Amino acid sequence: MDIRNRRILVLGGWGLVGTAILRRLVQRNPKEIIILSLKEHEAREACALIKEEAPGVNFIPEWGNIFVRSTLKDLDRDQLLNNPKYRQQLLSDTMEAFDEEILAASFLQQVISKYKPHIIIDAVNTATALAYQDVYRGYYNLKREMVGAGDRNEYTPQLSAEVQKMMTTLYVPQIIRHIQILHASMVENKTAVYIKIGTTGTGGMGLNIPYTHSEERPSRVLLSKSALAGAHTMLLFLMSRTPGGPICKEIKPAAAIAWKGIQYGEIKRHGIPIPLFDCPPEKAEPLDKEFNFEGRKNWKALGETLKSVYIDTGENGIFSLPEFETITSAGQMEFVTPEEIAENVIMEIIGDSTGHDIINALDNSIMGPTYRAGYMRHHALEKMQDLEQEHGVESIAFEILGPPRLSKILYEAYILKKVCGELKCILTRGPKQLADQVESLIRRDRHLRSHIISIGIPILMRDGKHLLRGPEVKIPAQLGRLSLTINPKRLNDWADAGWVDLREENMKLWQERIEKILHYVDSLPPDDTSSRFHHGIQYWNVQQPMNIGKVTAWIFMNEDKGLRVKG
Repeated sequence: MDIRNRRILVLGGWGLVGTAILRRLVQRNPKEIIILSLKEHEAREACALIKEEAPGVNFIPEWGNIFVRSTLKDLDRDQLLNNPKYRQQLLSDTMEAFDEEILAASFLQQVISKYKPHIIIDAVNTATALAYQDVYRGYYNLKREMVGAGDRNEYTPQLSAEVQKMMTTLYVPQIIRHIQILHASMVENKTAVYIKIGTTGTGGMGLNIPYTHSEERPSRVLLSKSALAGAHTMLLFLMSRTPGGPICKEIKPAAAIAWKGIQYGEIKRHGIPIPLFDCPPEKAEPLDKEFNFEGRKNWKALGETLKSVYIDTGENGIFSLPEFETITSAGQMEFVTPEEIAENVIMEIIGDSTGHDIINALDNSIMGPTYRAGYMRHHALEKMQDLEQEHGVESIAFEILGPPRLSKILYEAYILKKVCGELKCILTRGPKQLADQVESLIRRDRHLRSHIISIGIPILMRDGKHLLRGPEVKIPAQLGRLSLTINPKRLNDWADAGWVDLREENMKLWQERIEKILHYVDSLPPDDTSSRFHHGIQYWNVQQPMNIGKVTAWIFMNEDKGLRVKG
């Protein structure tokens, strides 16, 4: 894609890699660059810095946490977790079913909707941001409260708070929700290209990595980051295979990234200067039977902060000379420069293949559908059909594959086949007559009726007021609830998602589907014998009884937009 005169959103633009990318971008004369960072001063600083190098480009600063709703975007983690209202909002936004309200409230969605960027470059270290919330620390805090509550035999407010805090640190729901929001927003706003700068989590090293976060080697927190980075990549892989979305790429450096600057000055950890303390030898604590984390406070603050020579590696922090020498030694993490990453990003955007796009690598290395499987498929179908005839049964749906909508559609198609036979016959009667006939079949065929409700698929009678069901229903999902209020919208949603629906309006919907299929078949050249059409005249064979599997696949591909776009 041409970068010239395009609007580009750079997430994490203040960081080490983000800055290098900005410097490469401005060489290609984009129209506008929105630089988003966590803090306001970071975003403004990045805009001011790069503006000096490219006065002809319009730079816009945006700031805040892209993983939360806009009303919470400027709050730090402690502020979010220690406020019961904010905590509950975090849980709701992450755990509840994805809907329009959650999407509209998202800060990331609002930024994308506001600027409608042609290109999004994501240099945020997502895996670190989520995994370093540290579910293990949350577990130990929760464990402490659970032990205390057990002794007192009571459920305390603090225990409740720790349970909620623990739930907010669950990584997988957070990354799933992030991808849902990102994808929906980019589709809605017609983003053309999305490119992610990801991570391996270990700088390219294995489980023997000596750089860790505790006495464990490797630490669970570090492995959480790697696990999340892998999950993130697979979700981006799925996003790249979804029709209607942007071109999706990921550059994943497998080495330490350095550097931003080398200087002498105050050493800061998480942006805070490290204060100096002293503990004279005569104040040494005796090591008794128990180690006390609070200590006896025999140390003394010196009123100074740690100052030294350091190399700034951006988001990864600052290192001393021997720390940097150690980590970049051959056989350790080694390192890659941000400028090299930026160059690969630009090349991938404009269409050059760098060989470093991991999404493309997955596309090229995964094992997809095979000729042998396709050749063998008809043998499997024939064997199942033979067994159907031998045992006098018809195999329809078991509600094991899922979703419930699949079982619902298969059984509705089967009921229509029993009533009408071929596709064209379904159009020879009105929706009211069709609804009368399908309900009559359900009323008299106990065998069919019992199979449907026994797999958890209720049957909504044609009056829309009565339901046949068994002890289990797949839709609506119970989710810990004992009951739900019924209203027209909910009823229609449930029927669409997983109830065999005998109402007249559903019969009309089925007739519209059949009309579309027959119209497609009629549009095919009758004398075409080429490989042009995947699902041609011979495939549909409309003179034969309806093939409910083919019809259901058509609904999933065309009505539910579930088409596979890559073989």
